[in-house]
Parts: sequence; C-alpha cells; structure tokens
Amino acid sequence: MEKIASFMIDHLRMFPGVYVSRKDNVGNSTVTTFDIRMTKPNFEPVMNTAEMHAIEHLAATFLRNHTEFGSKIVYFGPMGCRTGFYLLLNGDFSSKEIVPLLQELFAFIKDFEWYIPGQSAKDCGNYLDMNLPMAKFLANKYLNEILLDIKEQNLVYPS
Repeated sequence: MEKIASFMIDHLRMFPGVYVSRKDNVGNSTVTTFDIRMTKPNFEPVMNTAEMHAIEHLAATFLRNHTEFGSKIVYFGPMGCRTGFYLLLNGDFSSKEIVPLLQELFAFIKDFEWYIPGQSAKDCGNYLDMNLPMAKFLANKYLNEILLDIKEQNLVYPS
C-alpha cells in the first residue's frame, strides 16, 4: 500500500501550529483540511481523551454557530494521535486566513463557564469522559503560546 500524505510529514520537526493538511475538490467546491496541532508530536505529552472530548464539544458548537464561518464548517474532531484536531472548511483557505477564527475559538474555550453542550447521556455516547478545567488550560496555553503571535514555522509544514 502507498503511504498517505499525512504520514509523510516529518513529525520530528513539526511544531504546534495551524497547517493546511490537504485540499480536496468536492463537486464545484474546495474543502480545506486544517491540522490544528496543539502539542509537539513525539516530544510533549499527548492530550488525554477527556480534555479532547470537551474541546471537541465546545469547538464544534462554537464553530457551527459562528456568524461568518458557521455555514462553511464541514467537520471538527480529534486526531487519533491525540496531538491536535482536524478542521474541515468548505472553501479554499490558507492557514493564516483562519488564525483569527482559531483565536476566537480558543479564547471562547479558555473562558467557558457553563455546562458543556451535549454533555448528557441522551446527547453523547461517552458523556462522562470530559474534563473542562484541563480543556480550558490547554486552550489558554495554545492561544497564548501559539495563536496570538503565530510564526511562519507554525503555519507551514516542515519540509
């Protein structure tokens, strides 16, 4: 089998950041997949499922209700390696173009003070596995260390 593109990125040289993972033509549209990398792969601890699950619920709710981008959201969800998330947008976007959206998103998560949307047995298949305090900690860390003063090395995959 041929190795897929995402397994050809040098994860030993990658930093936390916002990367265009791929662009796919779907009908007359382009779908842009973003790699929202929150930890340095293979160097920092991965995120636990409880905080990732909380971030997923908060982000999906925030993004789908966003005034400008809500209608463009295709998907937001965790990476299997637990170092970040994928965001799929309907449209042809660059990493730099969505940084303001991600700044809004992670500020929303770090300041969130309520019940996590969808955190009930009726609404979620694993509603007990969520950790809001840790989700807020990680959102604040990513916002302040990466998003608020993002560098080129955090926007383009290492070659």
